[in-house]
Amino acid sequence: MSTTASIDREQEADSKAAQVVQEKVKRRWVSYFWDTFDKSPEERRFLFKIDAALLTFASLGYFIKYLDQININNAFVSGMKEDLGLYGNQLNYMQTCWTVGYVIGEIPSNIILTRVRPRYWIPTMEVIWAILTFSLSRCNTATQFYVLRFFIGLAESTFYPGMQYIIGSWYRKDELAKRSCIFHTSSAIGTMFSGYLMAGVYSLGGKAGFKGWQWLFLVDGIISLPIALLGYIVLPDVPEISNPWYLSKEAKQEVAFARKRMELEGRKNRAPYTWTKVKKIMSSWHIYLLTLLYVTFNNGNASGQPVFQQWLKDSTNPKYTVSQINTYPTSTSGVQVVTTLIYAWTSDSILRGARWPPIIFGGVMNIICYISLAIWDIPTGWKWACFILAGCGGGLSGLCMAWAHEICAEDNEERAIVIGSMNEMAYVFQAWLPLIVWQQVEAPKYHKGYIAVTIISAILIVAAIATRQLQIWETRSKYNAEGEAEDRTSDRSDTLLLQDNGKAVDTVHVTPDDKRFDLK
Repeated sequence: MSTTASIDREQEADSKAAQVVQEKVKRRWVSYFWDTFDKSPEERRFLFKIDAALLTFASLGYFIKYLDQININNAFVSGMKEDLGLYGNQLNYMQTCWTVGYVIGEIPSNIILTRVRPRYWIPTMEVIWAILTFSLSRCNTATQFYVLRFFIGLAESTFYPGMQYIIGSWYRKDELAKRSCIFHTSSAIGTMFSGYLMAGVYSLGGKAGFKGWQWLFLVDGIISLPIALLGYIVLPDVPEISNPWYLSKEAKQEVAFARKRMELEGRKNRAPYTWTKVKKIMSSWHIYLLTLLYVTFNNGNASGQPVFQQWLKDSTNPKYTVSQINTYPTSTSGVQVVTTLIYAWTSDSILRGARWPPIIFGGVMNIICYISLAIWDIPTGWKWACFILAGCGGGLSGLCMAWAHEICAEDNEERAIVIGSMNEMAYVFQAWLPLIVWQQVEAPKYHKGYIAVTIISAILIVAAIATRQLQIWETRSKYNAEGEAEDRTSDRSDTLLLQDNGKAVDTVHVTPDDKRFDLK
């Protein structure tokens, strides 16, 4: 009896999922503000639960990741440099050690996520990096920082590509960019908060035997640890293996509903790794061009370098305080937050899922700002504007990841590996590029750095255009091939009209042997 009831619930979930397909022909105006306003009550309740759990944890986790990642820059300009005698390129080496650890861990971590439960793997790594962040407060030499920063990077490598993989396993195309970009804005918020936090804790210098910059690492760890522990409770895994407590009332039905949503979106479940699969992944343009797209985004700006802070610290007319040096540059992160959200809503709603226009706009803004800073001898007001408006190019990560989820939807393992490769190769470049073009001894002008990111931003624009064209070509080729196959194997086909309370919401091409729907 229980087996029959379970089958009935699965069938009911399938039926509901088919009925609430997102409207593509005609949309109500409220959907441009938030996509759930234009969905069925069942789907709205479901998305509310997933957003509240998954999106909240993802954003908080990325917030602490960037809080812990950027704190080294804020500590450096707030007394650490002078206290430890770091007058060479030690800051560059600390950043590189973190990046090397991050690079080593990314793809292996995402492969692990296709085999084990994310709800255990990701929070455990977060706990480890929170503990290591505490340990930074006891470092007395540059070498100690190098070692700890390497292991912090290794632990943090699990989070961003892993959470992007999970987000891409729950949301449909009209929902994905907004969630990915909301997730990404927490990095800018973490950067901003670290600046304000450093300004606040600097006054604690001398208390309990710790200097102001050491207190920053302690407070960061205190903030990070409870957020990491929260992951064990709320992270929902992926729909294929998920059974979270907050879907408790109708858990099996809602999980089946989530699986059907991804089936209708064309996103595949987990499958074994085979040599054929690996060859297919490595011979596709997906992994190479999407990786190039993300590498140029991630390295086409100066967000990882304290360029704004260094310029303020070098200024003698006027002379800025430690608090001002840490807080004024947060305006760049504020611009990043605003533009990231604008990109997300524009891409999902107005542009109907097109990811490339905001990416090109961000690349153009980078070129304008960094060419101006490379010239350097420009009006002070315009220099301030360039440092601040450079945030326009920092919010493209969510769009790039959303685009990758859509392009790689038909192979779960490809999607996981491509997402990991995108992030990993971006940080491979970030490991050595600063040692060449962002050398600390060249602060605050960084002429080579500004020229380099200008060129990289131009390549970003080319990569976005090429990705769009190849995606169009691939989609046309696939549909042409499917059409030929249907002509050979079917005597007839029907167009199924999906309805929600009597209103047509979508059409699906169905062949006679399609078991998902009954043709009438």
